[in-house]
Amino acid sequence: MQSLTKAAVTSGRAALSGLVGNTPLLRVSQPLAPTGRGFWAKLEGFNPGGIKDRPGLHMVERARARGDLRPGGRIIESTSGTLGLGLALAGMVYGHPVTLVTDPGMELSMTRLLTAYGAQVNVVSEPHPTGGWQQARRERVQKLLTQHPDSWCPDQYNNPDNVAAYTPLALELASEMRHIDVLVCSVGTGGHSAGVSRVLRQLYPELTVVGVDTIGSTIFGQPARPRLMRGLGSSIYPRNVAYENFSEVHWVAPAEAVGTCRQLAASHYATGGWSVGAVALVAGWLARTMPADARIVAIFPDGPQRYLGTVYDDDYCTAHGLLASPPPPEPELIGRLDEKEVTCWTRCTTVLDPLTLRGAEQEVAADGSASGADFPEEDR
Repeated sequence: MQSLTKAAVTSGRAALSGLVGNTPLLRVSQPLAPTGRGFWAKLEGFNPGGIKDRPGLHMVERARARGDLRPGGRIIESTSGTLGLGLALAGMVYGHPVTLVTDPGMELSMTRLLTAYGAQVNVVSEPHPTGGWQQARRERVQKLLTQHPDSWCPDQYNNPDNVAAYTPLALELASEMRHIDVLVCSVGTGGHSAGVSRVLRQLYPELTVVGVDTIGSTIFGQPARPRLMRGLGSSIYPRNVAYENFSEVHWVAPAEAVGTCRQLAASHYATGGWSVGAVALVAGWLARTMPADARIVAIFPDGPQRYLGTVYDDDYCTAHGLLASPPPPEPELIGRLDEKEVTCWTRCTTVLDPLTLRGAEQEVAADGSASGADFPEEDR
């Protein structure tokens, strides 16, 4: 009976992890692109928790295999929400308690969902004086690690397993599309853009990789500012970002992402949050301006569920000035990442690692990342 019970548990855990991957691919055209043109959207929101179910499971699996995460050890990580869902899933699959450190900006619905999935949610109350909410969360993680013997932190910002987790996603795209000319990805920790582009570049050497960031993010050399959008952007320089893979980068403002999210919802019955709106805005422009036969793929990291009180709430959007006008038809263009501070949809076709661009002016933190903020800012 005992062996039967253990077998049932093992089978149940395998069934949980089997829910991740092989997500749908949707053709997106009007109104984002004219008839006969468009792009393909990989709907990662069809994973149980979103795109970060993939690295959540993979990072835990590899840490267990190396012995970094011992049986029953606690998983402790900083998150704005989506990776938290992936780690909650991984904790359930592999039998680990999970503590997730976040900030007051995380939606109450997400906190309740993570708690329902068995995770402990630890909320920091004040931003770090130079690194904002993100650095405050990371420091809380370090404190909790010392309090829990045998605990482990995935360190999503610098962990190469975060990148490797997206190899299956890249192979799914290659199998489904047969050929890809352009890949459009949002950039936060840098994991999925690096992992997918690395594999696809081997298969399609001429691939154009377009990164999508938010205004106020430091990832591509802009100054840190308070940010409304969650799920993309950063107030530090994650070392998983594969700057050398990007052909160009676009920064998108919150109102532009909201407008595109709502256009998608009304026309395709498929949409998502801030990252999805930003990526779709850029992919739609590429579909309008590139040759009609260009095969463009955009990765949609999540669905709309957690954004019902923000992106899809008229009162919230009105209060933040997000419904004043539709997204512009094309981006502004700058020649250098730090040419000026961008405040609206803007494009740059020269991409460098900001730490290389600024050289000795940057103070690199002991963990290999660097803070990009020099005043308190909101990390979303």
